[in-house]
Amino acid sequence: MTQRNARLAALMQEADFSHKSLARAVVAAAALAGEDTTCDHTYVTRWLKGSIPRGNMPQFIADAIGRKLGRRLTIDDIGMGDAAVSAIKPDLGLDFADRPEAAVKTVADLWRADLAEAEALVRTQPDSAAWNTAALRWLVAPPDGALTQAGDRAIGAMDVEMVRATADAFSMLDGKFGGGHARRALIQYLHTDVRPMLDGRYSDAVGKQLYSAVAEALLLAGWMSYDSCLHGIAQRYFLQALRMTQAAGDRRLGGSILSAMSHQATFMGRYEDAATLARAAYTGPGASLGPTMAAQFRAMEARALARLGDERGCDLALVEAERQLSQRTADSDPPYIAYFDEIELAAEIGHCFRDLGRSAEATERGAGSIFGNGMNTRSDFFATMVQAEAYINQGEIGRGFEIALSALSLGESLKSARGLQYVREFQGRVTDGMRRAAEFRDFTERARRFRLWQEAGIA
Repeated sequence: MTQRNARLAALMQEADFSHKSLARAVVAAAALAGEDTTCDHTYVTRWLKGSIPRGNMPQFIADAIGRKLGRRLTIDDIGMGDAAVSAIKPDLGLDFADRPEAAVKTVADLWRADLAEAEALVRTQPDSAAWNTAALRWLVAPPDGALTQAGDRAIGAMDVEMVRATADAFSMLDGKFGGGHARRALIQYLHTDVRPMLDGRYSDAVGKQLYSAVAEALLLAGWMSYDSCLHGIAQRYFLQALRMTQAAGDRRLGGSILSAMSHQATFMGRYEDAATLARAAYTGPGASLGPTMAAQFRAMEARALARLGDERGCDLALVEAERQLSQRTADSDPPYIAYFDEIELAAEIGHCFRDLGRSAEATERGAGSIFGNGMNTRSDFFATMVQAEAYINQGEIGRGFEIALSALSLGESLKSARGLQYVREFQGRVTDGMRRAAEFRDFTERARRFRLWQEAGIA
């Protein structure tokens, strides 16, 4: 049963709208948008009782009232935010919009739909064509025009800093506890606090900073969704983050987003797509690309090539990654890539050599990644789990099981669906012969104490 729309009633009273006058204003707003629509006072009565109209009608209502009041209103302001969910289209967020304003509307709709747990977006599988189309358009699209916005609320550099600082705090939580821990809280913050900023009043310079900060927050939302294995919404956040870097003119951040897409594509088994996305990440920033970013992008390419069995290509990419990383300086790259260091590269090397079946090299070259620097529990868990696999693959099952127990201990604090997948992959690599060994019986007795092992199912 629907509930009376108190927000709409209050705004109608403030704007001195009768049912009939609002209906006429809505028809006029639709005409300005190029749509011919029918509306009379009976429609308004239904809206006030809680009915939500289909299509673009909620936005026309918001436009009509906002024009009378002299300020911009959203469909949330008029109590019809659920319209974006009920009328959702399965391809929402998969496009690389022509205009920055369209991207803003898309991300607002995505945040709203995500919070409403719209299955058609949140849990669907990634679309390879969308990855490739967005990467190509980002590479060749001309710069956008000025981002000057004439809204009601003045937005300045301090507002942008608040967005960045808040995203940094969520990033720390993500690395320590996994994407599932605070993902919804991040989306709620973006929906409640950041969306009104995008509708505010700012100069072109501030607008570019704001779009870049929002793109970085969207990148984090994509990572946290991906880590939660909510791949459909993760891909959409990555794609829209990429579009916002285009508007901001931030080519380096755009490259990092393409690299994140590559990481997700590899995890999903789309290895050709992953290699292409990593190469686009490396190529797109041009002269602005710093050595740390170059190293990370090459490492992502190597991960994809290793899964494809391309040993030579993988080795060349890793050699280049090491060379680039050796050239970094304290100020050669933006702060958000500072996490990628020798420890992180060692973890990537361990992944690659494990996937190529070169277990001895995986344990030797990836050893430096075990436990990392203690700043990112999830990365430490992944790297340690890979080392455990590499050891049992080369027959050192006792050592492998001990390292796996260390990884499981790290995983106790993680809310990460990807982490669970790593445990299942480890279980899949335990052969029948290993299961008959005394070391395995001892290992399973101890492993049963850990949450991720229990959730993965006892091997």
